Amino acid sequence: MKQKLNYPVYDADNHLYEPPEAFLRHLPKQFKRDFRYVEIEGRIKLLVDGILSEYIPNPTFEVVAAPGSHESYYRAKNPEGKSLREIPGKPLKPVPDAFFHPKDRLKIMDEQGVHAVTIFPTLASVVEERLKHKPESIAALFHSMNQWILDEWGFSYQDRMFPVPFVNLADVDAAVAELEFILKNGGKMVGIRPAPVPGVHGGRSPGFKEFDPFWARAAEAGIPVMLHASDSGYDFISRLWTSGNKEYLPFEMDAFRSCVSPGGRAISDAISAIICHGVFERHPNVRIASVENGSKWVAPLLDTYKHAHGQMPQAFKKHPVDQFHKHVFVAPFYEESIPDLLKCMPAERIMFGSDFPHAEGLANPLDFVNELEGLDDATIQKIMSSNMKGLLEGVRD
Repeated sequence: MKQKLNYPVYDADNHLYEPPEAFLRHLPKQFKRDFRYVEIEGRIKLLVDGILSEYIPNPTFEVVAAPGSHESYYRAKNPEGKSLREIPGKPLKPVPDAFFHPKDRLKIMDEQGVHAVTIFPTLASVVEERLKHKPESIAALFHSMNQWILDEWGFSYQDRMFPVPFVNLADVDAAVAELEFILKNGGKMVGIRPAPVPGVHGGRSPGFKEFDPFWARAAEAGIPVMLHASDSGYDFISRLWTSGNKEYLPFEMDAFRSCVSPGGRAISDAISAIICHGVFERHPNVRIASVENGSKWVAPLLDTYKHAHGQMPQAFKKHPVDQFHKHVFVAPFYEESIPDLLKCMPAERIMFGSDFPHAEGLANPLDFVNELEGLDDATIQKIMSSNMKGLLEGVRD
């Protein structure tokens, strides 16, 4: 049954599909060899730093799986053991214009009963891990993409669609400059990858003081920092035990990898780095949001924080659990138990996200309401509307 709510619904996790020009239109010539679309055996593929990437099998998105077509898999209802390639059935070709263009997307939102959406890119998640040794290239590609988003969508389309521009923190001065570009052009939020920041001497915590100029500017502007699931490089954990493919392939499922590299590992580590290294203590106006990382990791992480604080209270000016509850928003997966999540974090920090139009998301975003059965109306409204709305408006509580 199609759901309808009597208040404006805010969806924290929508996506667009980027055409090649999203990365190439504004990309300076000296970086174009680092990100190339090439034809191989009649199909367009992506070369990143001269290496063929199969991370997104069809990087031009001329054909995509239908929205919600993987839902049964993510609900663990796949008794025949079908692969993700077998589950979707007939793919979408041609792909609806609404997945590429804002005007057409508004029509679908109206049909779905969704008032406003936060929109993330799709292919952008391939960039940082494969070019982590070339921060200048990452910065150039992200600026090109952000400029393309501004050209085609804007950062606030009719106050209903809010595409998320991204920055890379490897060069903090460049990151702040990109953030200034975003703010100058009306950006309502900024995205970073939940992963160590690469550097010449190894990975660095985004919570280190060297990145304070970025956090200080985000805090001053009152915009949230969005940590959306990405290729954070964590597939290396499963590769410690196997001799598998050297590239993370999200659509090639592997039971061992799913068990030793669960989806919450990267986001747990990223948030812990931000908390333990003092970002919220130094910049109390910062708010971050975890999107498309699920929520099963939250309870065990908070238990870990309690234990760490009990062992080393001097390491924290404020209790890490309290910091999490104040500064961190979480968008759970539809297949998870939201009532269980409410046992360990406040309703004011939980957001609805459908992942539309991705195959692993919901075909009908408001079906998410079915997962909130038994909750009171005020709690449901917070999750489906007011929490994300408040983030966009810079509300701080």
